[in-house]
Amino acid sequence: MSQVRFSTVQDLFEAYPTAKADVGKADPGLSSLDFLRQRIDACDWRAAISFCAYLLPRRVAVAWGCRSMRRMIGRFDPGEDRAIAYAEAWVAEPEERTRSKALAIGNVNDHEAPTTWLALAAGWSGGSVVPAEFDPVEARPEQTARAVRVALLIGLCRLGRDVRDRIMTACLEDGIQLGRGELRALR
Repeated sequence: MSQVRFSTVQDLFEAYPTAKADVGKADPGLSSLDFLRQRIDACDWRAAISFCAYLLPRRVAVAWGCRSMRRMIGRFDPGEDRAIAYAEAWVAEPEERTRSKALAIGNVNDHEAPTTWLALAAGWSGGSVVPAEFDPVEARPEQTARAVRVALLIGLCRLGRDVRDRIMTACLEDGIQLGRGELRALR
């Protein structure tokens, strides 16, 4: 079953006004997957990452972000490893308990670490984004996509020029397959 939520670029931009600024210039009449393919072919990684993060449903976007990060970075330091583990735990078991744990680690981890943003992406997927002792504050609809985007843009900066295009193409092809519902396992 297809996970693509928006048939065209315009559909996505209407649903997420922040996406237009994050993605940049785009032909609104293009189909979403055609636009994404164009950005991959042009090696426009910022636009492709941004668009794919908004295009996929929240859980799938976090899974894609985690899978991509594991392709991009061979080894993580302990804090980074813990953050991605919490994000992946939420992907595997998308319940309030795992979401709140991911949010907690994302809030205290190093915000320059890309995996922190993946934990935040999971944590901002629904429910309240403030501690239980406060009145609930719901996550904004675009927060998960924006956090996945930040994580992957930080990861992109860590890639060497000699491997960047190959790795990013593989990551975005994975995003397209997830969008088409061609890959069953999200972990």
